[in-house]
Amino acid sequence: MVLLTGGYGHLGRAIAAGLVAHGAQVVVLGRSEAAFAAAFAETGPLPMGAALHFLACDVADTAAVQAAFRRSRELYGLPSVLINNAFYSRGQQPDALPDADFALGLDGSVGTAYRCLREVLPYLRERGAGKIINVASMYGVVAPDFAAYDAHPQFLNPPHYGAGKAAMIQLTKYFASYLGPENIQVNCVSPGAFPSDKVREDTAFEGELRQRIPLERVGEPQDLAGAFVFLSSAAANFVTGHNLVVDGGWTIR
Repeated sequence: MVLLTGGYGHLGRAIAAGLVAHGAQVVVLGRSEAAFAAAFAETGPLPMGAALHFLACDVADTAAVQAAFRRSRELYGLPSVLINNAFYSRGQQPDALPDADFALGLDGSVGTAYRCLREVLPYLRERGAGKIINVASMYGVVAPDFAAYDAHPQFLNPPHYGAGKAAMIQLTKYFASYLGPENIQVNCVSPGAFPSDKVREDTAFEGELRQRIPLERVGEPQDLAGAFVFLSSAAANFVTGHNLVVDGGWTIR
């Protein structure tokens, strides 16, 4: 059973669908059951025995995370995988972020992952094995190419985003080393440019992204699913501490 935070957003839907298609039981953790139902409306009603479930959870709140994990254990048994995909942030201007916005962005990037990782460990230890997959970003590896945003400042990634995602990669390495003796693998996926449908309405900005990608196209959500299927499966039992970059080649230049 896979616990997935942020499972009904732009990329989360593809991650969940990919896992379900390969036989996984997925519990999506989020704040809005209505948003979950709308995101997966094409699947029709989801009975208790279905492969895709929803549990209310606010990843910003430790008590809510603990309650959701307990409820998941009661309903679906011990988890084998936790995927930390949830994210939140506030503020954008690089040199004028208030302290509160900077701190919130860091918590939304990496604090959520630590919170969920810490609280899932008793269940993975009870199981005697497990996998944790964190979601970072290519901007945790390289700095933005600011020229891409000169004419499109509304899409600029703020500094606390990249700083938090770089921290996510280091958090992954830290716990891969710490938890290795317990047969718990910890890995990371760093997506590249996967703009939402709304962002892609700005075709000029999409063109700026495409010209920086060796594959000459932006990522489609389904391009990301395979990375999570692999890292969640037995095929990745000897992979830990790895950051799998899925960026069409952006970071190789």
